[in-house]
Amino acid sequence: MQDEKNQQLLIENCRHLATFDDEARELTGCDILIEGPAIKAIGPDLREKLALYPTTPSIDASTCLAIPGLINVHHHMWQVLTRVMPRVQDAELFDWLVENYKVWENVDPEAVYLGAQIAQAELLLSGCTTTSDHHYLFPEGQPVELLDEAFRSAADLGIRFHPTRGSMTLGERDGGLPPMTLVETPDRVLEDYERVIGIHHDVSDYSMSRVALAPCAPFNATEDLFRETVGVARRHGVLMHTHLAETRDEDTYCLERFGCRPLEYVARLGWEGPDIWFAHCVQLNSSEIDRCAESGMGVAHCPSANARLGSGIAPISEMLRKKVRVGIGVDGSSSNDSGDLLAETRLAFLFQRAAGGASALDARQALGMATRGGAAVLRNDRIGRIAVGAAADIALIDLDRFDLAAGASVDPLAALVFCGVNRSVDYTIVNGRVVVENGRLCRARESALVRGANEVTAALVEKARVRRGIDSSIRIDWSVPRQH
Repeated sequence: MQDEKNQQLLIENCRHLATFDDEARELTGCDILIEGPAIKAIGPDLREKLALYPTTPSIDASTCLAIPGLINVHHHMWQVLTRVMPRVQDAELFDWLVENYKVWENVDPEAVYLGAQIAQAELLLSGCTTTSDHHYLFPEGQPVELLDEAFRSAADLGIRFHPTRGSMTLGERDGGLPPMTLVETPDRVLEDYERVIGIHHDVSDYSMSRVALAPCAPFNATEDLFRETVGVARRHGVLMHTHLAETRDEDTYCLERFGCRPLEYVARLGWEGPDIWFAHCVQLNSSEIDRCAESGMGVAHCPSANARLGSGIAPISEMLRKKVRVGIGVDGSSSNDSGDLLAETRLAFLFQRAAGGASALDARQALGMATRGGAAVLRNDRIGRIAVGAAADIALIDLDRFDLAAGASVDPLAALVFCGVNRSVDYTIVNGRVVVENGRLCRARESALVRGANEVTAALVEKARVRRGIDSSIRIDWSVPRQH
């Protein structure tokens, strides 16, 4: 039996291959040979040139566009369980959070696992191969190992998982936003930092599991925790992440409480440097963007969530001009309500043009943020490109389809962004393994995932109704039609 690390897969005769390598090569009629977790060779007629065994598994890509697997740099996976909740459909961020906290305080390990399953499945089906997850939810009475459930889900589905151990330590009693039922003690957080890093942080070249540290935001984590996180992270050589400058309310909160704007506040606490990335940054001004560029900090751009909550449009074109590292994040599925990273990339493209004109961002720049940009934000040079030695993370999209037909065939790569894709990608390959085939998950029964998540959400809503007296008028049919 062939050794797993030498197991081969040949992707044959790609109609169009967008490498996003250092030369930004786009090739036609090209093969990709995968060996173990890595890309071994790229070129035409590799089966013959490399004398591959007739039994070497292959995928016929003669009608396909091949792109690097997309990279999602900001998410809150458990939030898929509360997307489109009626009471918060028209709320801005702070009101939205306060209402959702009432449901989230009932989240348990099963909810985290099933929420992660749905979130990660959506990502894989949209061609995403690496994802982060800002998990800051640790309700009172629940085990500290909740993030481990999201890791378990990632291993089950086969997605590359680089999440953050988040935290909330500043509750409403002390001037923060969350209820005390969702607040941890700093000592508990710091202790769990060590545990999570020790168990899950793998620094090897093709690691499927890494960890960053992430106090949630200036309005729900203490100054001491921000400071102490820097020491722990740099001692272990892990990245740091937090929400920053998302809304005008956050600006007002920081000015009133700390006497400065959000970026200056966290910088005073040691949060400045190339090992840090921030989510959103909608409200950064030009001098603050300069500061991010000079210090090497990264940004997770989440256009859907920023639009949905009325937060605004982040100045991404300016950031890119000034060489800030920018990746794309779908954000929590109850502030975006979808986990489709290709769709998120299209919205990033459209919103920058809406704000800055038709030349503000082009299609390849948008896809570059979702590939090389995400890799740069996560400081992982093995992902985000199709090149020899890079991780074998690849998405294949069949071009013989209505949404990519006719004029779209002239420039299929740009068509991904201009036209959008109205169903899942056809293949998603992660670390050399096929995890989506013919538009379906390989490692899970999709109907079972949907049914399980619906049941968990129904239970969460009912617990919130009893505990907090909310949503008593909601009547939802949680049944799922069975597939025939």
